[in-house]
Amino acid sequence: MTIKQHDFIELDYTGKLADGIVFDTTDVETAKKHSLPSRNHTLIICVGENQVIPGLDEALIGKELNKEYTVTVPAEKAFGKKDAKNIRLVPLRIFHQQKIMPQPGLQVNVDGNIATVLRVSGGRILVDFNHPLAGREITYDLKIRKRIIDKKEQIESYLKQAFPFPLTVSVKESKATVALPQELPKEIAAELSKKLKELTGADVEFKKEEKKETKAAGKPTTPE
Repeated sequence: MTIKQHDFIELDYTGKLADGIVFDTTDVETAKKHSLPSRNHTLIICVGENQVIPGLDEALIGKELNKEYTVTVPAEKAFGKKDAKNIRLVPLRIFHQQKIMPQPGLQVNVDGNIATVLRVSGGRILVDFNHPLAGREITYDLKIRKRIIDKKEQIESYLKQAFPFPLTVSVKESKATVALPQELPKEIAAELSKKLKELTGADVEFKKEEKKETKAAGKPTTPE
């Protein structure tokens, strides 16, 4: 059995640069060895839905389950080529407003964009807004553990990549209900329902999670 476009899969991988530096992994021990944040689990993705970098997404198609592969992804299909237009001078006051003391190599958030300080000179700071791995060729060691065919797990995995908050999915036959802590705008809910129908075959309804009533603790007092 080979992997096809829009298959949901459970993926193990380790991403390395050409010099052997590991920058991302799903393996706990590898993460510890290279001082990386641990995912503590395999990654579940839908192939072809841009949930990993384009070159890796493409490479997964046609691969077999439980076989180990090594794939090399060129910069343009990884984190992009370096673009000189993304290197800009930023006034020092912008950093002071965020109580940041800029220094070369420091990664900072400027107007919601992650950037790297290249040079500090007087009142202007040279900042690189390219992705830190832009221009780098990437190698992945990977293994596809299994295909995910359970609709509940498919819907959960897809939405967890889209929403930073907890959600509850219940499925009965070909209908699914997704309870969220806040109500989605109708346009977004409709678009997601359409996409999930295409990917999973389930009719998905979004609703706001009902808050459970909490009873006051303690015993009632009896008037004297």
